[in-house]
Amino acid sequence: MTNELRQLVGYLEAAKSPVHVVEYSRMQLEKAGFEKLNFDTKFSISKGGKYFCTPYPSVLFAFKVSKNVGNGKMHIACAHTDSPSFKIKPAADMGAVANVERVNVEPYGGALKRTWFDRPLGVAGRLVLKSDNLFSPKTVIFDSEEPWFIIPSLAPHMDREIEEKKIDAQKELIPVCNLAGTDIKQGEGGFVKALAAKAGVSPEDILDYDLSLYICEQASCCGINGEFLLAPRIDNVGSVAALVQGIIDPEDSAEDDNDLSIVALFDNEEIGSRTKQGADSMIFSWIIDRIFESDLFKDMDKLTALSHSAMLSVDGAHAVHPNYPEKADVTSKAYLGKGIVLKTSASQRYVSDAAMSGVLKQISQKYDIKLQVQANRSGTPGGQTLGPIESSFLPIPAADLGIPMLAMHSCMETIAGSDYEDLYRLMRVWYA
Repeated sequence: MTNELRQLVGYLEAAKSPVHVVEYSRMQLEKAGFEKLNFDTKFSISKGGKYFCTPYPSVLFAFKVSKNVGNGKMHIACAHTDSPSFKIKPAADMGAVANVERVNVEPYGGALKRTWFDRPLGVAGRLVLKSDNLFSPKTVIFDSEEPWFIIPSLAPHMDREIEEKKIDAQKELIPVCNLAGTDIKQGEGGFVKALAAKAGVSPEDILDYDLSLYICEQASCCGINGEFLLAPRIDNVGSVAALVQGIIDPEDSAEDDNDLSIVALFDNEEIGSRTKQGADSMIFSWIIDRIFESDLFKDMDKLTALSHSAMLSVDGAHAVHPNYPEKADVTSKAYLGKGIVLKTSASQRYVSDAAMSGVLKQISQKYDIKLQVQANRSGTPGGQTLGPIESSFLPIPAADLGIPMLAMHSCMETIAGSDYEDLYRLMRVWYA
């Protein structure tokens, strides 16, 4: 396994929830000398400086300033911190049925639901605790660190048509957590008491929580030559890893020198982005305003800077499925192992246009980075990304791209390791 893939696996294993994605990214940035800025105060930045800001626990914005600031030109890349999962409902305990206790959940995002059956599942996110300030409760990151749950499937002997039926989420996707009449591990019974015992707090101190299930299985290299990576949450932690590592370690030999290199990590893409921490909000525009209100940039015109800038929306792409090749477009296809996918759409579900595609093709040719172009099969709209949303707030040249994968939104997704390495190399050049 290459160093680039080891870095990716580190992200995948740490990224158990959006707040864990941000926490791990923060750790990597601080290790590389990035300084934390407070969103609620004026930014104090300088030439050659490296900074990050986390206005909310599940979003992060990082940027580097050139030593030779000119007109404020920005190279931006966006990704999202969330993945399809199951959220724990507020009143979680469901009581015992058939001698097992269960916890109530609801689907988050478009998960491939059948893949979640019969897997070891942990729970992670954040707990909101009592504090002395009524308007500012304490928030702590939480991770069960062990499999607490299982969603058991029904044996075919009990329903011969079970695999053909639509899944009833409220009935069939409820996880079991312990035997009835026994204490939940480290607790006295009850889900909140188990959370409190694990977190080392009193159950009465837990005001609320934002928790999701996660797959406990680790990333694995697969294939006769080990060329595939099978792992949970590649969509879209794989993009996050490439962006953060790219801005930490830019390509020294690249000819372009950005005034500002920016990483923007949003939450809630899997449910439409229309939240305060999502891309379909003013949050990133506020970050840009903060930068241009600083003493270093206050004499520059923001609109002039934007006119020289460009943006990438980085998210997973669908590779041609070997068992369903007819689902891909007739000519514009993406394959595992053939590089980054530049995504195009006549309906602008992907924001790439010919000019930005030309930019990326020139970069890929100069730096020997594999790049392939994809369009959806006509009549198949595909998913929408951060690209069109952010372009409506920052109307600058932009493109959608990402790693080709199989089984997107499965609890375990598959990529070719070499494709991630190409994405990482591209981000190093982008942030040069």
